[in-house]
Amino acid sequence: MKKNIFTFFLALAFVTFFGCKSGGEKAQDVITVKGSDTMVQLGQRWAEKYMSDHKDVQLQVTGGGSGTGISALINGTTDICMASRPMKDAEKQQLLVKNKVAVTETVVARDGITIYLNTENPVKELTFEQLRKIYLGETKNWKDVGGKDTPIIIYGRENSSGTYSFFKEHVLENKDFANNVQSLPGTSAVVNAVKKDPNGIGYGGAGYAKDIKECAVKKDANGTALLPVKENIDNNSYPLSRNLYLYTSKSPEGKIKEFIDWILTPTGQEVVTKEGYFAVK
Repeated sequence: MKKNIFTFFLALAFVTFFGCKSGGEKAQDVITVKGSDTMVQLGQRWAEKYMSDHKDVQLQVTGGGSGTGISALINGTTDICMASRPMKDAEKQQLLVKNKVAVTETVVARDGITIYLNTENPVKELTFEQLRKIYLGETKNWKDVGGKDTPIIIYGRENSSGTYSFFKEHVLENKDFANNVQSLPGTSAVVNAVKKDPNGIGYGGAGYAKDIKECAVKKDANGTALLPVKENIDNNSYPLSRNLYLYTSKSPEGKIKEFIDWILTPTGQEVVTKEGYFAVK
């Protein structure tokens, strides 16, 4: 009998200590958010702003790439996946088979994949064909695209990146990147490499385009070269415009739904523009 009473009070003490915070506050709901490196800084700013106004929620935001986030969602190790590319049908099917519920997709921001050049590079614009030949390793010297007589040093993303996949599909026409492309683990690393390398070229989200030169892009030689600015993103005239997504393994509920709904409010979208991306209409 004494043993049972002791066990009861021990269990009660455990629940009281771990189930409540000091001052009698309820324990925080922990929401995990994982995926796109393009979106990780944006996700962290969302989390900081949201948690400052919602003390009962803790948001844990990590990157790793869109593919990593999608795998985590399929494996059930994250509540929300950030992705800079749409989920593939096969990925959606995996979740459907596992959970018997269709994945939920929410567009939370807009972006324009930006071509990064060093500020000393005189090149102002490139066509899709010129970009393709550079990243396929066929064009090796800047003089061949209107620049100096210097070798082109190519930087890119790892294959788990949604930006890598988008660039490969839309610019390289699904051909393989050249062997000499230096694959870096995050967009910040690409920007830093190009910033230090007068002969460098890279690509990534518009929100990371700081202290580098943004190169205008056009689909063909007869087109108009455009930069990823608000007007061109809003009307889809910038040829590398794209959506940024949040995915949940089912229709979001409770605190998760409240957080995603908040992202789409003017307050949440103000964070988007402050981080250098573009609000959804």
